[in-house]
Amino acid sequence: MLKALVAVLAIAGVVALGIFGPRWLMSEDVAEADQGAVECDLLNTTCHWAHKGKSWHARLQKSGVQAQGTEYHLTVKTNGNQPRMLAVLRGESMYLGEYPVPMTKAGMSPDGEGQLWEARFTAPFCTTDPSMTWRIDLQAGMDHAFVMPVKLTFVAKGRV
Repeated sequence: MLKALVAVLAIAGVVALGIFGPRWLMSEDVAEADQGAVECDLLNTTCHWAHKGKSWHARLQKSGVQAQGTEYHLTVKTNGNQPRMLAVLRGESMYLGEYPVPMTKAGMSPDGEGQLWEARFTAPFCTTDPSMTWRIDLQAGMDHAFVMPVKLTFVAKGRV
């Protein structure tokens, strides 16, 4: 009788963890990432922010439509000395995974006041929502995510 009760409680615990665990884990990540961050729509404006005495500017432009979807061109300018930089594409309106986008150093900015970084990418399609909101987080390589006071977002139109 005691073994049966323990088995039922263990199964109920596993089921509860399977149902509530992912929701709890995702809410913690979102709360940490969004703490005090101001949202900026990259497709409609150039986003500006300062962090630890460094100035940052980010802009996203549509480069054209390919067979895989719309190609985007991300440009980031900073007066900080970054040895490497990575943009991580994350689903904001729906979780579709994380997609690292390597950025290449394009030299000095035209005004001579900082480094210019560029990347070209195509956002993955969302089959259930034709207008998917994506967030771009910047990192110094694979390990070091920047603490950003701004949340860089854009809406990608999928196939209809």
